[in-house]
Amino acid sequence: METFRKSDHRPSKISHEVTSLLWLADAGNQATRIVPVLDYGKTWLEEPVLSRVQATPRMAEEFGRALAYTHAAGAPHLGAPPPGHTTDGWMGEAPLPLLADGGSASWGQYYAEYRVEPYIDCPAFSQTDRERLHQFAEKLASGAFDHDQPALVRSGEVSRLHGDLWSGNVMWTPDGVTLIDPAAQGGHGEEDLAMLGVFGCPHLETIRDAYAEASPLQDGWRERIGLHSLHILIIHAYLFGASYRSDVMQIVKKYG
Repeated sequence: METFRKSDHRPSKISHEVTSLLWLADAGNQATRIVPVLDYGKTWLEEPVLSRVQATPRMAEEFGRALAYTHAAGAPHLGAPPPGHTTDGWMGEAPLPLLADGGSASWGQYYAEYRVEPYIDCPAFSQTDRERLHQFAEKLASGAFDHDQPALVRSGEVSRLHGDLWSGNVMWTPDGVTLIDPAAQGGHGEEDLAMLGVFGCPHLETIRDAYAEASPLQDGWRERIGLHSLHILIIHAYLFGASYRSDVMQIVKKYG
C-alpha cells in the first residue's frame, strides 16, 4: 500500500487533524468514509494514498446520505473540539477558535463571535467593509437567522462537522466518497453542505437532495446557503487577500 506522510512543525495542527479524522471515523457504519490514520506523532501523520475514479450520481447520492449520518453522530455544543484535542484548531492555515466548555446560547451568537469576527480585521477589507461586517455580525448575534439543526441530529446536540468540506477534500474513490483534511468541530450541518458548493463539486444538487431526504432541513435551507458560506469565504479573504472581498461583501449585502 502506498502511503503519504504529512508533517507540520506546529503540534496543535497535527493534533487537530488526527483527532478530527478519528472522531469523524467514529460516526458509525452509515456515516461517510474517512481516510484512515495509519500512524502519527506530534508533528506528523501517515495516511494511505487514495485511488481516484470519476464521480457518478449514485456515488453522490450515497455520499449525501452518509454525510447526514456523520452530522447526526453529534457534538456536545457549537465549537466543540474533537475528543483529545485541547487547544484551538486550524482551518488550512487560519487559526480556528474551538470551545472546550460550550459557547454562545444560539447559533447566530456563536457564528458571529467565533466564525466571522476573528477574521474581519485583515488587509482584504477596507475600514468601511469592516464596519459593515461588524454590523452584520451584530445582526447574526441577534438571532435573526437562527434555525434548527438537521432532523437526524439529537435534541440537545449539534452536528459533527467535517469543517473544511470544500470539493478538494472530497475524494471520489473505487469504494465511494472518502473525506480528507478535516477541521472537525461541533456546528450546524448546513455549513458543510454550503461549503461543498463554494468552489464547485460534482453532482452537488444530488448530494444536497440526498442529504435532505435522509435528514430533513428546516424550510428555507437553500436560501441560507450563502449565509453558511460566509465562514469559509471570510477565511479565504483572511488568508489570500482581497480577491475574496467581493464574495464576502455580496453575502453581507444579501442578508444584511
